[in-house]
Amino acid sequence: MKLKIAFIFFLLPFIVYSQLKSGKKFVMTKVQKPSLEAYYSAYSLQPDSAANPYLYYQVYDWVGTRYRYSGRNKKGIDCSSFVTEMYKNTYCIHLSGGSREIWTNVQPIEKKELKEGDILFFKIRKGQISHVGIYLGNDKFAHATVNTGVTISDLNEDYYKKCFYKGGRLAVD
Repeated sequence: MKLKIAFIFFLLPFIVYSQLKSGKKFVMTKVQKPSLEAYYSAYSLQPDSAANPYLYYQVYDWVGTRYRYSGRNKKGIDCSSFVTEMYKNTYCIHLSGGSREIWTNVQPIEKKELKEGDILFFKIRKGQISHVGIYLGNDKFAHATVNTGVTISDLNEDYYKKCFYKGGRLAVD
């Protein structure tokens, strides 16, 4: 057994070298996203008939961005920074702080009153607001999750149904 392992380690550099010498290149390609229309139709959403289609374009542009605590760019972003980016780029409104700080700047609204662009608040940890997303319509919302990064989810999923606290709407002067 030891002889086989030693033989493999002895041959490995030669195999790698011969592959490189042969000119074969290993190219990693980026995963292609479906078209904007196809992507949203999978969620029964229609960006073209939205009150602000630019919100949908912004979300689509960020979908797949990985989660990073306190991240604020396409290399990684957390939930509150994602909502902040959506508001800045879609509505030219600057928010700051985490989910609890954002909560202090909105008028609370119930689930049945939600409109596209409203901010959703979730109590996930210790009964306190600890997660935010942005409502898209048809019970769907965009947010940044630890496991999947920026994604679209449904408020009727058991997990979000259990953790949903309230929606919030910014008072625009």
